[in-house]
Amino acid sequence: MALIKSISGIRGTIGGQPGQGLTPIDVVKFTAAYGALILEQEKGKKIVIGRDGRISGAMVRSLVTATLQGLGFEVIDLGLSTTPTVEMAVTMAGAAGGIILTASHNPKEWNALKLLNYEGEFISAELGAMVLERAEQEAIRFAEINKLGTITEDGSFMQKHIDAILAHPLVDAEAIRAKNYKIIVDAVNSTGATYVPALLAALGVEQVSVLNAEVSGNFAHNPEPLPENLRELCNEVSRKNADLGIAVDPDVDRLCFVCEDGTPFGEEYTLVAVADYILTHNKGNTVSNLSSTRALRDVTEKHGGQYFGSAVGEVNVVKKMKEVNAVIGGEGNGGIIDPQLHYGRDALVGIALFLTHLAKSGKGIGALRRTYPDYFISKNKIELDETIDVKGLFEKIKGRYSKQPINTEDGLKIEFDTDWVHLRTSNTEPIIRIYSESNTETTASNIAKRIMTDIREIMQER
Repeated sequence: MALIKSISGIRGTIGGQPGQGLTPIDVVKFTAAYGALILEQEKGKKIVIGRDGRISGAMVRSLVTATLQGLGFEVIDLGLSTTPTVEMAVTMAGAAGGIILTASHNPKEWNALKLLNYEGEFISAELGAMVLERAEQEAIRFAEINKLGTITEDGSFMQKHIDAILAHPLVDAEAIRAKNYKIIVDAVNSTGATYVPALLAALGVEQVSVLNAEVSGNFAHNPEPLPENLRELCNEVSRKNADLGIAVDPDVDRLCFVCEDGTPFGEEYTLVAVADYILTHNKGNTVSNLSSTRALRDVTEKHGGQYFGSAVGEVNVVKKMKEVNAVIGGEGNGGIIDPQLHYGRDALVGIALFLTHLAKSGKGIGALRRTYPDYFISKNKIELDETIDVKGLFEKIKGRYSKQPINTEDGLKIEFDTDWVHLRTSNTEPIIRIYSESNTETTASNIAKRIMTDIREIMQER
């Protein structure tokens, strides 16, 4: 059992003992702490919630709504929804905050509380720390009988989200419709099965097939949209002679594509392609996290803009985007953040912008991919136990590579000319993630292997 508290929310495996997994007691405790702090900010008593298709979603939803009602909130329950839809609904409804019930790409035994502020963005690290402190203190005062809150179910926000995307100045539904695309979607048994086809229909795409379309939470494969988990989609795109494939994660904030020959477009290149299109029309700066491909830097500089790196985590990317007034940003895991719509990762607007770009390019998706520089990222991880001193380990790695440029803003990033390796602890799992990039797959892999050997040697020195 696991319970992880971070800027990504309160995330854990369902069941077990309180404090060791995401039990009903933990759900109530952290929801109450968050709600109490929101009340103190005096932004109103309205809270939006929504959930993905996980098996535990209905149970967690009942606990969260009852707790918020007990604090006196007016709860707007979107039901089965997506992370970006809940984010947008917060501002559309003039709410004081929101809670998304999703563990994103984690397997089915996980769930989480993702906490939003009144702007529909993830709460700051400072407010997050206050939530954790308040939860431990249990210093929470609930409403008396005549001041209990209400719960209202509202399923209208899917269409409101789609309407906002159609109104985006750089989304061209007519250009997409004219291409008569044939598209296969892998909805991984969650809410993408409803939202993605609805968006595609609104964009004029009539030939849509959905894999894993039952919203059951019994994910047909590992739900993280990585190439190794999308073999069924790749095979189906090729077999049915489709123009492209689309894969999203369970809460529909991450996005990747499959080319017409069944090969992955590359989740790192989702942001690169969308940024290329945005920058063609809106000159400016871009942001991605330090573990993302340098191809975004190349494309940004081609358009005369400046690229900035941020610490990993959506809240950190958004903070940097605001600081540098970026016109587009996101993460190399297929997360698109377009401030023209809202400051949150949104696979739905990513689909609309990508299809517009593809349609106007006059190319097939494979040919479009070949217009971008080729870099290869090797993604690895080393599991940790509680005795590992990660800070001390990183210091020893720094000593071994002291002659190289080093960035310590988020873990440890070491540069080797145009190659790099980034080491950081995960926000959601007890591991060190090791990402390395080069213009050849072999070199990227060798860089990672060298660093992993260093880590194991240092760990054995204890």
